[in-house]
Amino acid sequence: MLAIAVASLGVRMAGYHRYERLPWLDAFLNAAMLLGGMGPVDDPKTPGGKLFAGFYALYAGLVFLVAAGLLLAPMLHRIVHRFHWEEEEEDAPTRRRAPSNERGKGD
Repeated sequence: MLAIAVASLGVRMAGYHRYERLPWLDAFLNAAMLLGGMGPVDDPKTPGGKLFAGFYALYAGLVFLVAAGLLLAPMLHRIVHRFHWEEEEEDAPTRRRAPSNERGKGD
């Protein structure tokens, strides 16, 4: 997870530095704020910067959702098992068919 965050920050910093001509420290601040969900400090002014910021915002949201899913999946799995919310046919009692007195009639 840490590698994904560092790589995401690095790509974003390079994009802000290239498209918006921001100094590296300001590019880091903007990238960290956007990746953290707060939004950029300096609004993009160039068309390339606006496109890059938009795509990066979508990417950051996707990374957040995937990370949250990976972190919460074991806990939710335990809850499902704890309350027996899953349906397992091999554990369910088998029902017998009631004898039918109607067999053979109407043939």
